Amino acid sequence: MGIFAIIFVIMTVPLFRSKATLIFSGAGLIAAIIGFAAQAALSNLIAGAFIVFFRPFRVGDYIKLDDTRLGIVEDINLRHTVINNFENKRLIIPNSVISTDSILNHTIEDSQILSFNNFKIGIRADIDLARKIIQEEALKQPNTIDYRTPEQILADINQVDVRVIDVHPDHIHIRAYLWINEPFKEFKTKCAFKEAVHKRFVKEGVDLPIPIHKVIREDFV
Repeated sequence: MGIFAIIFVIMTVPLFRSKATLIFSGAGLIAAIIGFAAQAALSNLIAGAFIVFFRPFRVGDYIKLDDTRLGIVEDINLRHTVINNFENKRLIIPNSVISTDSILNHTIEDSQILSFNNFKIGIRADIDLARKIIQEEALKQPNTIDYRTPEQILADINQVDVRVIDVHPDHIHIRAYLWINEPFKEFKTKCAFKEAVHKRFVKEGVDLPIPIHKVIREDFV
């Protein structure tokens, strides 16, 4: 009854009523600001709960959001996810952001990955020789694995598939498909593989691409 009496007095006396209106309007503004701030926190909490429940990635997984946000998941809590990139820097990403992005998870089911390795040789190069060199050097890489089915092995299909992707005016584009057993070492494997192939190309005289520049001459009178 006391509360109702106070409210009655406030609403009856004009001076009290104007002050109360000012106070309540200010409180409403503050409540709106707090609600807006809490909305972001609440969305992170809900997204974090979904990540924990559905497990699109786990601690220790190697994930990639884009070319700058990639690495090993180090921690997942209800507010954010921590990724340790390959420069040993921690990326702290709000769960509301990471839950709406497309994520490439290299290790969620199978740690074996197919690595695309592109090479360019000269337009007059011996493609068969280049393919032989690429396949031989691929098998020397320590993380290379044989991903062929028993049927493919019996059919004597080469372990490393090498294809001509395109022929350009100044080079031939060749791609080697290399299965490796460790996604964390893909970049290191690609670097060592390409270096070894290039050295073999130079040693065995595989024609390398030479850029063609078209010169247009205009004579002014």
